[in-house]
Amino acid sequence: MISEPELVGGGGFERPEVLTEAPPPRSPRAHRPWLWALGGAVLASAAWGGGLYAYERGKPAGPDLAGYEEADDLCERAKMEALAGVLGKLTTSGETVVMDEPALYRRSCSVNFGSPETGYQGSLVYTLHKVTDPGPEFDAWGKYYELKTPIDGVGEKAFFDDRGGEGGEFRVLDGQAEIELSLYRQYATDDKGELIQETEPVDLSGIEVPMTQDVLALMAALKK
Repeated sequence: MISEPELVGGGGFERPEVLTEAPPPRSPRAHRPWLWALGGAVLASAAWGGGLYAYERGKPAGPDLAGYEEADDLCERAKMEALAGVLGKLTTSGETVVMDEPALYRRSCSVNFGSPETGYQGSLVYTLHKVTDPGPEFDAWGKYYELKTPIDGVGEKAFFDDRGGEGGEFRVLDGQAEIELSLYRQYATDDKGELIQETEPVDLSGIEVPMTQDVLALMAALKK
């Protein structure tokens, strides 16, 4: 950007006296302003046309996904062997495509450990951000869910909370990929809201360790 001339000594620059009535010569650019405007329009049109051409061919420029891919078989890839060793046999269900768009892909899966009626339940959500940076949104959701315990060595950043010893909430961001793993005790109530069945409590202290192991294994399974 061209800045205003600096004033020295407060005198500034004075206009020269006009010694002739003939107007000063004009620069070639001043004679044809429409050419410069047209040139800018052509360049803008070319840039937009190139982007549109790439978009129509299904190859828009985007961030590096680091090998992460869409996973319609999310439940099958989620082995959860570490958690199963602590809480009982894993069963999965409810595999659903939540979002499948050029900019965003999201898949969810329900998980259950032990007895379907009295075991621990949970959910697994995998999100692949194909266009935008998910970092700021990830941090905002972490604050919203009060995930205050950072977990080192898992992706770009990861946070955990034990939900008062009742389960666990684990979220990890690895580049453009985001994984959410939730775990909680089951409760059943009657029409009056009275408790009629609940999962036998298990000591979940340190549950972030098997959750971390299972998330790391899933991250590897989600890459091409």
